[in-house]
Amino acid sequence: MGKALDPCQGSLYKGILIFSLPLIFTNMLQVLFNIADVAVAGRFAGAAALGAVGSTTTPIFFYIGMLIGIASGVNAIVAYYVGAKRDNLRNSTIYTAFFVCLASGIVLMTLGIILCRPVLSAMNTKPELMESAILYFCICMMGLPALALYNFGNAVLNAIGDTRRPLIYLLVAGIINVTLDIIFIVAFGMGVSGVALATSLSQGVSAVLVLNAVFRRTPQLDVKFSQMYFNGKSAIHILKVGVPAGLQHSVFALANSFVQMGVNSFSAITVAGVAAEDRLDILVYQTMAAFYIAGATFVGQNYGAGNKKRIFQSYLISTGIAFFAGAFLGGLFYTNGRALIGIFTNDSAVVDAGMKKLFIMSFSFCISALMDGSVAAARGLGKTLVPSFIIIMGSCVFRLIWIFTIFAFFKTIESLYLLYIFSWLITGAAAIFYFLKIYKSVPD
Repeated sequence: MGKALDPCQGSLYKGILIFSLPLIFTNMLQVLFNIADVAVAGRFAGAAALGAVGSTTTPIFFYIGMLIGIASGVNAIVAYYVGAKRDNLRNSTIYTAFFVCLASGIVLMTLGIILCRPVLSAMNTKPELMESAILYFCICMMGLPALALYNFGNAVLNAIGDTRRPLIYLLVAGIINVTLDIIFIVAFGMGVSGVALATSLSQGVSAVLVLNAVFRRTPQLDVKFSQMYFNGKSAIHILKVGVPAGLQHSVFALANSFVQMGVNSFSAITVAGVAAEDRLDILVYQTMAAFYIAGATFVGQNYGAGNKKRIFQSYLISTGIAFFAGAFLGGLFYTNGRALIGIFTNDSAVVDAGMKKLFIMSFSFCISALMDGSVAAARGLGKTLVPSFIIIMGSCVFRLIWIFTIFAFFKTIESLYLLYIFSWLITGAAAIFYFLKIYKSVPD
């Protein structure tokens, strides 16, 4: 059984770091295994396969973002009840969340497969990449129910302070993923379908492992498969917190789909270069995300326990560490960018295209912490509707305006990706203001 720390006691600096480090490794592994997928496709199936996979990144994250948001709602609610020591409501939330997350995965899988072709067509996916992109997309959609259950179990374990076991389970699943990549692509020559199939199968493994941990190997929760039931009030609570958070993540994907449309207006070489660089971006985002999860969990448990001072301290520390992590990784990746992008391709033109984006993003990553750290803290206080609205206005509406004005005028990769730093600054300022406002209303 994993040892869970107590966010309501002891040093917050130490607690947040101890909590976050396994999450960082977990997120790193997720990205590294994804990088392995793309690298194998790019190296053994060619630039066309790399471009096909890259063309689906944004729409796939639209669906994954909904699952991430719903799981973050589960995390916030369970963490609150753990801090408040309300075991009955905690367990009711866990049982109901299982059904909610599974149903969400099935619904999103179905919608994804049905809407695949029209969505990719609307994004101006290159004709030469279309059929491979559709095949990759549909197979990935089939793994969404398993991913939903993994996210559920991960959220529950994180809420009680256990971030070590999800790391172990992901490591096992990731090794299986890479092994299957090599078998399917190198040995069987399956191309993009092999990458997608390996990913979906490994997600099933991680789901089984984390569910076994929650329902059989965590005595402090005292929940069992044999006692499962569905509670309507708990479901409504989960959806009220989780759906706005999911929409927030999906709005990013929706806004980024317009960014992808801008990328698709360039050559196939540019599309492939951006697809390769995207994997470096994700590595930074996922590292920073560990501190947002820590912030939401620590804020949630201390909110439940009535520790107002520790709520604000948890917010400052988690957001501050995320900011410096983004700045450090941005600088590190830029100075080593050509070698890192070269992992995915031998084509120097593709590397050059990726570096144009990396130059802009390396100076922008840290700014996103102002927005994401504040939104995560607000979620820990049970607030998601207003933060989601702020995200929609700042990271969707503003980006659309930018694309149809600034980018439409200059029509360069640099002018396209400058929208990130400006949208993060505007949205971050609004999110900070909102968190401070609701924090003041928390009883002393």
